[in-house]
Amino acid sequence: MTFVVNCARGALIAIALMGASAVMAADMPVSIDNFVFTPAEAQVSVGTTVVWTNNDDIPHTVVDADHKYKSSALDTGDKFSHTFTEPGTFEYFCSLHPHMTGKIIVK
Repeated sequence: MTFVVNCARGALIAIALMGASAVMAADMPVSIDNFVFTPAEAQVSVGTTVVWTNNDDIPHTVVDADHKYKSSALDTGDKFSHTFTEPGTFEYFCSLHPHMTGKIIVK
């Protein structure tokens, strides 16, 4: 009887862990192309990793307005990622082309 209870308990723990991984935040892609971040504004959950990919023909950067994170110059095809660990609104821009702006809202 103890063996059956322990097996059942183990199965429940495994199911709970599988469910928890399904709830974990996924990556959020942001494209850099034609001097625009797309999407320009994104809402994500705490723990989400945002991945910016430069699809433009010239270098760009990703710099948080509060300078909490920043990329080096990203050439065509280069990626930069940042994981958001706390809620808030995080505005960013390209330091090479400051008119390029975006916003990540973390809930």
